[in-house]
Amino acid sequence: DDSSFYGVPRFVYHIDESSVAALTQYYRRTIPLKSDILDICSSWVSHYPLEFKQTMSRISGTGMNNFELRANNQLSDFKDKNLNIDPQLPYEDGSFDIVTCVVSIDYLINPIKVLKEAHRVLRPGGRVIISQSNRCFPTKAISMWLEMNDRQHLELINSYFQYAGGYKERAAFDISAKGGGATDPMFIIDAQKM
Repeated sequence: DDSSFYGVPRFVYHIDESSVAALTQYYRRTIPLKSDILDICSSWVSHYPLEFKQTMSRISGTGMNNFELRANNQLSDFKDKNLNIDPQLPYEDGSFDIVTCVVSIDYLINPIKVLKEAHRVLRPGGRVIISQSNRCFPTKAISMWLEMNDRQHLELINSYFQYAGGYKERAAFDISAKGGGATDPMFIIDAQKM
């Protein structure tokens, strides 16, 4: 049961610091100033650059643990939401320029419905940025995820976008940090709304 699993706050990083830094730099390079951003499956940290609080118009979040969301000082606003019970995002159509999901798509039991919802809340030309590593809570990830390698994970996420519909051809990137004790791979799938 997701509610009991996420009932206790987990104030930990789910990826190593090198992967966090790589993801933060990706966001800095690719998210335009004054964007309205939605972080789905959010927690106590969204991994955005520190300046985003001042340089973005809005940063909203949905997540399962109210304590974690309240601790996330990058969010302008948040809503508790278990997307595995109800995948509908609690926002109006065309509300956001960017939707992010950090190392959590593997926990969604209806990822296609969630990506359809992301499409609905995006403005035309808006983007979904899914980041993914190979670390997870094995008891929470969907079963086939555990049997796949990194490339297969990316192909699966790409297929989610394909079946959700309404997205241009996706781009995938390996942004894994190199050297310096980096251990976790970090991948991005970036999808733009048609």
